[in-house]
Amino acid sequence: MNPKYPLYKYIAAILVTLTLSCQMFFVPANAGQEEDSSLNLNAQSAVLMDASTGRVLYGKEEDLIRPMASTTKIMTCILALERCDPDDEVVVSSYAASQPKVHLGAASGRRFRLGDILHSLMLESHNDSAVMVAEHVAGSTQEFAALMNEKARDIGCEHTWFITPNGLDAQETGDGGEVRLHSTTARDLAAIMSYCVWQSPKSREFLAITQAQNYYFTDLDGKGNYSCVNHNALLTMMDGVVSGKTGFTGGAGYCYVGALEDNGRKYVIALLGCGWPPHKTYKWNDARKLFTYGLQNYENRPAGETPKLPPVLVDGGIPADGMGHEARIGLKTLGEEGKVFQALMKEGERIETQIRIPSKLAAPVRAGQQVGEIVYTLEGVRVYSRPVYAAETVEQIDWRWCAGQTAGLFLQ
Repeated sequence: MNPKYPLYKYIAAILVTLTLSCQMFFVPANAGQEEDSSLNLNAQSAVLMDASTGRVLYGKEEDLIRPMASTTKIMTCILALERCDPDDEVVVSSYAASQPKVHLGAASGRRFRLGDILHSLMLESHNDSAVMVAEHVAGSTQEFAALMNEKARDIGCEHTWFITPNGLDAQETGDGGEVRLHSTTARDLAAIMSYCVWQSPKSREFLAITQAQNYYFTDLDGKGNYSCVNHNALLTMMDGVVSGKTGFTGGAGYCYVGALEDNGRKYVIALLGCGWPPHKTYKWNDARKLFTYGLQNYENRPAGETPKLPPVLVDGGIPADGMGHEARIGLKTLGEEGKVFQALMKEGERIETQIRIPSKLAAPVRAGQQVGEIVYTLEGVRVYSRPVYAAETVEQIDWRWCAGQTAGLFLQ
């Protein structure tokens, strides 16, 4: 037992964990994931994800809802970057100044540059900085949580619920009496990280902040000097790691979310409940195991050529030759010429291709109108799709065309 960590804190952490565990539940997991107990992870929930497709390459209770501590702050940061200017002025409110450690410790009324506060948020994980950001972006932490939940749904995270901008353990009761925790799943957390690092229009700014090893700044009035050190040790422990965020609360345990890129391969990991004090290093061991597993077992392999698209019957359409034959229309994919879709695959895995187009279309059909899609699945998981469009226009049969056909019969 760590003498610097009092016995009562161990007991409190255990009691909080048991209480939260009683409120957790499973959500259905998709097929196609790899489960390999040989990794012997410490985390209660873990995931290794192909960031390019969202496919889970390894999962351990990856769909179990759990609190996520300060890994929350990746969402806080990306929302601020997408909605505000880093040069905005941020003012410390009395509520922000009252936040518990770890905190920046600035007094109420002090003014800062938003970009500086985002470094405080991501490198030192300051709880007051998270509240400062939330209040600046949305006016209140409650309104900011609504934006966080909206963004999570946009990304496709249906099992995530944000209450605070800093990740402190929290719960709230909905209008229907349901109790919701500040929580996510390992799968959802990995998807959010993937968005922050590779998909957001502000991904470069996000990476610049989270990759900074040290950062120094002052408030706008020059009353205080502040320094930040990056606590994402994996940045220097493992080649290819491009971003990450740690977290800890008594209810969540140690958590981590990280991203790695290697020769076009993009991996994201998420760890929830990865030990409690004094086991602070468990997350680094688990993170290395997951990333190493992905690097050793998966390579980017092409999906193959775009399948040939057959013409489709257009019901009630005027045929191309203007005669009384069936109208058919050619199909195409736009902007895909020469593009080869790739996905992370193990040896022996292969992508299945399915053309999803109706057997017939209703006239009129316009050139460029989407009429279907090509779906690529890998081990039962949808990993990619290409829209299919009409190559030309087919008009609907009308009285003029019918009159012309009738006249033609008499003139033969």
